[in-house]
Amino acid sequence: MSDSMPGPAAEPEVAGPSPLDVPRTPTGDAGIDALIQRLGDVDHLGTDGHLEVYEDVHRGLRDALTALDARQGPPAPGAPGTSAPAHPLADHRP
Repeated sequence: MSDSMPGPAAEPEVAGPSPLDVPRTPTGDAGIDALIQRLGDVDHLGTDGHLEVYEDVHRGLRDALTALDARQGPPAPGAPGTSAPAHPLADHRP
């Protein structure tokens, strides 16, 4: 081989994952805050590991919203099964 022919190309150096540095502001709800902090795990993973974290956080947020819908409390006035009229002023005529 002559000196004028280039040798094999060197592989470019690949840097590891770099943090996205996206601010995560606490909400005041410990469960939600833990899920938001979990998003920071992607800062230390390659892109092939992001999906698992995102799905985990999404599942937790979805469960938290579902729990809000399932909360039992007193029925709203005028709700089916209550004795209050649906429109309390409907029976008042001038």
